[in-house]
Amino acid sequence: MTTAALLLVLGAAAFHALWNAAAKGARGSSYVFVWLNSVGSAVLCLPLALVQLSQAGWPWSWTLLVGPVVSGLLHIVYSLVLQTGYQRAELGVVYPVARGVGPLLTMLVALLVLDERPGLAGVVGAVVVLVGILVVATGNRITHRDRLVRGLTYGAATGVAIACYTLWDNHAVVTWGLDPLTYFTFTITTQAILLTPGAVRRRAHWRVTFQTSWPRSAVVAVLSPLAYVLVLIAMQSTPVSLVAPVRESSIVIGSMLAWWLYREPNPVRRLAGAVVVLLGIGLIAAG
Repeated sequence: MTTAALLLVLGAAAFHALWNAAAKGARGSSYVFVWLNSVGSAVLCLPLALVQLSQAGWPWSWTLLVGPVVSGLLHIVYSLVLQTGYQRAELGVVYPVARGVGPLLTMLVALLVLDERPGLAGVVGAVVVLVGILVVATGNRITHRDRLVRGLTYGAATGVAIACYTLWDNHAVVTWGLDPLTYFTFTITTQAILLTPGAVRRRAHWRVTFQTSWPRSAVVAVLSPLAYVLVLIAMQSTPVSLVAPVRESSIVIGSMLAWWLYREPNPVRRLAGAVVVLLGIGLIAAG
C-alpha cells in the first residue's frame, strides 16, 4: 500500500469514527434520522458532482445508472441496521463488531473469489488489524446480557452489509472505472429518494427527530460522504483486501469516543487494542 493510499484510508477512518459517534447519540426515529442524513449528503454532493460531469462533457453509461442503484439499496440496509443497533445497544459493542466482521468477509472474498494477491506482509497485517479489533470488541462488560446479544447481532448484521457494499463499490470504481465522487453522489441521492416514501409515512416523527438530532445529522451528512469518497479513491490504486481492514482502524477512535462521550467501560483494553491495530497497519503499509 502506498503512503498516499494509506493516508487517504486513515483519514477516512477518522471521519468515519466521528460521524458514528455523533449518530450514536441521535434521538427520535432511526429511519427519519437516516433519511435526513441521506438528504443532507445528497444536497451537499450533487452540485460538486454536476460540475465535475459538466467539465467531463456529461459522460453517461448504463454502469453509472445501475451501480449507484444497487449501492444505494445496500447502503440503506447498512444504515438502518446500524442506526437501530445504536438505539438498542452500546456503541462499544455494535461498532467494533460491525467494523470487524465487514473487512473480514471482504478480505476473504477478495482473496478466494477475486483472486487478489496483496502479499504476505499485507495479509498478516490485515489479520493483525482484525485481532486488534477483536481485543477492543470483547472487552465490554455489559450489565444486561440481552443488550450484549443485541449489540453482537446488530454488529454482525451490519458487518455483512458492509462487506456487500464494499465489494460492489470496489467493482464499480475499479472494474467499471466510475469516478468516486460522481458514483457516491448518485448512490446517496438514490438512497435519499428510496427512503423518502417511508419518511413521509413517519412524518409524525419529523419534528422530534429534527429538534433533538439536527446537529448530529449535519455531522453525519458532511463526514459520511467525505470518509467514503476517500475510501473509493484509495480502492482505485490498492487491493480491497488491504483497504477494508485498514479502514477499520476507525474502531480505535470509535472505541475511545465510546468511553469518553458515553462512559462505556475498559479504556485500557481499548488502548491495548489500538496498539495492535496500529501494528497491523504498519505491516500493511510495509507490504
